[in-house]
Parts: sequence; structure tokens; C-alpha cells
Amino acid sequence: MPRRLRIGLLTGGGDCPGMNAVIRAVTKSLILQANAEVIGFEDGYEGLIEGRFRTLEFQDVSGILTRGGTILGTSNRANPFRYYRRGEADVSAEVIALYRELELDGIVAIGGDGTMTIAHGLSERGLRFIGVPKTIDNDIWGTERTFGFDTAVHIATEAIDRLHTTAQSHHRVMICETMGRYAGWIALYAGVAAGADVILIPELPFDVEVVAEVCRERESDGHRFTIIVVAEGARPEGGTFHVRERVPESPDPIRLGGIGYELERQLRDRLRSEVRTTVLGHVQRGGTPTAYDRSLASAFGAYAAALVQAEQYGCMVALRDGRLTTVPLAEVAGRTRTVPLDHPMLGAALAVGTSLGVRALTSPLVGAEPTTPLA
Repeated sequence: MPRRLRIGLLTGGGDCPGMNAVIRAVTKSLILQANAEVIGFEDGYEGLIEGRFRTLEFQDVSGILTRGGTILGTSNRANPFRYYRRGEADVSAEVIALYRELELDGIVAIGGDGTMTIAHGLSERGLRFIGVPKTIDNDIWGTERTFGFDTAVHIATEAIDRLHTTAQSHHRVMICETMGRYAGWIALYAGVAAGADVILIPELPFDVEVVAEVCRERESDGHRFTIIVVAEGARPEGGTFHVRERVPESPDPIRLGGIGYELERQLRDRLRSEVRTTVLGHVQRGGTPTAYDRSLASAFGAYAAALVQAEQYGCMVALRDGRLTTVPLAEVAGRTRTVPLDHPMLGAALAVGTSLGVRALTSPLVGAEPTTPLA
């Protein structure tokens, strides 16, 4: 009898709508297509380090498609090359030993850039990994879309829609701060979808006076309210990112946030209107995933299972030109996918008069090919 295929599975980094859909797709596909045994590690790489795992049976992953979060748990403070619970020691040797002890044929790691970077590091030490890109920020290098992004944009858009009514009622400037780290994808897509008057993203350092001018123009032309969407990584021209806190034990120790309140402070002295700020925060990462994210996560998971059966390791599942493909983990590690300045969604914002907080920016839609992808 041939030895039964044994595959590890973990979810790392921040939680994200659609993680359970991937767990379900990977597990069911491997069981049905390869009669494989799937070992789920609890709390991401922490479970791999501490030896906390369990076998995932077919029934364990049934009924979890619509659930947010992850049934395996996750952690963004479990880097085996610098493990905070052991005084930032390198415990990768223990991970390798457990991998060998369990006789794993490979591991499917669902996570963001930190998870992919760790997977690449362990791959260089002889372990076999396949990555599945997960983040609401949509900032993983090599893929046009990550699952979780659509849900986050939907939640942010609904929140901005609600801010419109109170802004109109009280004639206020309402600032909505979204997540996104160093990329402006959530702010851009939600801002366009909700009809924001100003959208500020990290890729375009803003001029606060330009923002104030938009607000003053709207004060004088009878609109009497302004909606500003600002990404947490947005920063003023010549300024730096607004750091909310630092978490030394995390693979990504910097936590951005608070730029909305800082922008509010700067606008108060420049405007007659009242200025208020809403920070959406972790609400963007919670709840049930949208239909698109469930579908994309399921496709990613099934494709990852197919890569396992083909023994195609050392890569990450990716979506490019609307097709499923792979990208080497070595290309993903340590890189961030930001909004390109010729992106058609920026052009869509500019075309309808939305300010991006800068002067003399030409719409990238001018002369663009009609097949330019939006992802």
C-alpha cells in the first residue's frame, strides 16, 4: 500500500473573511481527490512551533464556508526565526523537526506578506510550502486580488454611505479612516464606490491645503458637507506615516493609524464647518465574506490542493489577468503591491471630480486601452 499523502494547513497573520472557505476547499479537495490526511496547525506558525495541531476530517470543514475568521485560529506574533515567547530566539530548527516527525509532504500556508516571507524562509531550509494570499489590504505582490478585499471594501462603502446622511444633516466634514497599511486599495475602491469628495492614499502624499480648498469650495457652492476617505497609511507631503503603536514581537511591528484625527486637527483652523472623524478599524475584517470572496477563496484553495498533488511547491497561488496561476515565494517575500499611479480607478475618481489631495494630477484614463484591468 502506498503511503497516504499528509499535508499541513495553517492560517497566519490577521484574520480575514474567506479564510474558512480556503480551509474548506483545501481539505475537501485533498480528501476527495487524493485521499490525503490534512493536519491543521492552530494559531498559524505558533501551532507549528508549539506542536499544537489536529487532523481535519471532511465533516470538520463542512458548514464553514460562510463563517468569518478561521476555525484554526491565527497569530501575527509567531515568527519562528524570531519567536517572541522565547526571547526572540530562532526556533526554526524545532519547526523543521516537527515537520519531519509528522512526516509531512508539504504545508499550505494561508496568509499575507509576513506569512509568505516566513514560508519562503522555511522553504530555503528544505520544507515544502504552497502559499494562498490572504489580506483585506490587497497588497500582496504577484496577485491582482486577494480574498477578503472585496468584503472589506463592501463594509467600508456601507459605512461611508451612512456617514453621508449625518454629514448632510449637520453640514459637517466627515473623515473616514480605512485600513490598508502602506497601500491605498481599500480607501480608493470604497471611496469611489461611496462617492467620496476626497480620497487620500499612501501612494500620493497629500497637501492639506488642497484638501481644505475642496472643503471650502463645497461650503460656498451650497453643498455644505464633504466626505473624505483617508487610508491609514496616507501621509502629508514631506511628512511620515502616522504610527499608532509598535509591537516589537510581531513580524510587522509598526501599527499605522490616527491620520484621520491628525487631518481633522489640521482642517479645523482652515474651515467654518465642523470636522468629525470615524476610524473603521477591525470592523472591516469581521463578519461573513461576500459571495465574491467566498468564490475566490474556494478557487484559491482548490488550486492549492491541485498544486500539492502535482508536487509544485515553493510558490503562491495568484490571480493574474483573471486566471489562476502561481508566483514563486521568493518573489513575494518582503514586497508590497501598491496602487500604481496609472491605475484606472484613480482615473475614475479624477474623472468625476474627486480630489486626491494633490495638484495637477492627470487622469490615467486619458488614452488608456479599453482592456486595462481594474484589479
